[in-house]
Amino acid sequence: MDQMAIADRRSLRRKLSFWRIVALVFLIGIGFALYRFAGGDRVGAAGPHVARIEISGMITDNKELLERLDRIAGSSQAKALIVSISSPGGTTYGGERIFKALRHVAEKKPVVSDIRTLAASAGYMVAAAGDQIVAGESSITGSIGVIFQYPQIAEMMQKIGVSLEEIKSAPLKAEPSPFHPASEEARTMIRNMVMDSYGWFVDLVADRRKLPREDVLKLADGTIFTGRQALNVKLVDKLGGDEDIRAYLESRGVSKDLPVVDWKERGSSSSFWFASAMAEFVRQTGLGEAIAPYAFRIFGTDKLFLDGLVSVWQVGRG
Repeated sequence: MDQMAIADRRSLRRKLSFWRIVALVFLIGIGFALYRFAGGDRVGAAGPHVARIEISGMITDNKELLERLDRIAGSSQAKALIVSISSPGGTTYGGERIFKALRHVAEKKPVVSDIRTLAASAGYMVAAAGDQIVAGESSITGSIGVIFQYPQIAEMMQKIGVSLEEIKSAPLKAEPSPFHPASEEARTMIRNMVMDSYGWFVDLVADRRKLPREDVLKLADGTIFTGRQALNVKLVDKLGGDEDIRAYLESRGVSKDLPVVDWKERGSSSSFWFASAMAEFVRQTGLGEAIAPYAFRIFGTDKLFLDGLVSVWQVGRG
């Protein structure tokens, strides 16, 4: 057999070996991807761990988050929960629901509120559910209070010559309205509603922070505080970060050696969950560096393995 034929056979063997490896990786990757898809937020949570969730942006009645918290409460492997909060607030009802869900978790395991950049209004309401509140020195928190806002476009409608007629069963039906100034009776109704929610919020803070109601009322005028100020008025327990959180959990019997696992929203990574999972599998197994350059070298394209925009232009070796 001539040298050319031998070289061709060796080349064919290399290519067959490559495609066998690719097929094996692909099959394993499918299993990994399906596991991620089925497991959702529980991937990586098979062993004992400290669960962590993130609450950011506007707080609303979030059904998915409430269900996730319920799963954490029922997980025998989640030994504690860290709630990382970065929110300017939101709806009173949304904050109430999350607060109660967190207290349900706290009935079974320690819960620590980790105030990041901002946890104000309903964000602080959520933080108050923690057994311990840890904040940064320059974090912003507080803003204890309730606000009800509605637009008023009556003057604009008059300018463009548009009017709205209405017939209603009682004077307070559909009040306040953006189409005309609120009556005194409507203002009184809305204020009573706001003050009732405000009283509930004040009582919640007084109970959770173990402060006299009179002291909380002095703080509950909408004032915002830095972390340092909040510590002085006892709205937070400690200034610090991850190490302080783990130290507190250790005092509650949760080992520092346990990994922290992020319980994320299911399907939050991207709609291309399979490709994402495959990439994660290759990254975690280290097969990317081991296989990919060799595989492409077979086809003479090893120079393509550069990151980002530098792969647009490559100079050949001298």
